[in-house]
Amino acid sequence: MRRATLGLATALTILAAPVFAQAVKQMGEYRSWTAYAATDTTGPVCFAISKPVSVEPMPDGYTEASLYLTNRPSEGVADELNLIAGYMFAPDTPAIALVDGQTFELFTEKDGAWLRNASEATNLASALRAGTTLVIEGTSDKGIKITETFSLSGATAASRAISDNCTG
Repeated sequence: MRRATLGLATALTILAAPVFAQAVKQMGEYRSWTAYAATDTTGPVCFAISKPVSVEPMPDGYTEASLYLTNRPSEGVADELNLIAGYMFAPDTPAIALVDGQTFELFTEKDGAWLRNASEATNLASALRAGTTLVIEGTSDKGIKITETFSLSGATAASRAISDNCTG
């Protein structure tokens, strides 16, 4: 998880900091997804981002959610899924990712969620490319079940962009 957190934190820092804005290259917009390439201290980092099309119910204090699919080839990481939920998860409570009938368990920490079993990353990425909708069900720190729905329209093209343009 530390690697996931550090890689994502680097990508977010690069995106958010105006000083580094020129270091991030937008590779393209693909319907509901946008692909980016950057370089951090370990090498190239490429990621695709999507926003939810719906959040039910809208939690108190909700901030915008983002779903990331990340490749860090110099670290041997491909198709790493990360959700910034926009709300705090209940401690020690897993979330579930549902893609057209397939279920993947996510572990949560604060407002983030990652695939519990990293060996399923390729299967999840394949499901994202073949599917139409991703639903993530989590429990907020207030004990409320929250459902975030993401469109997978453009996920295949965005995934291809981060795979084809990110070599280490």
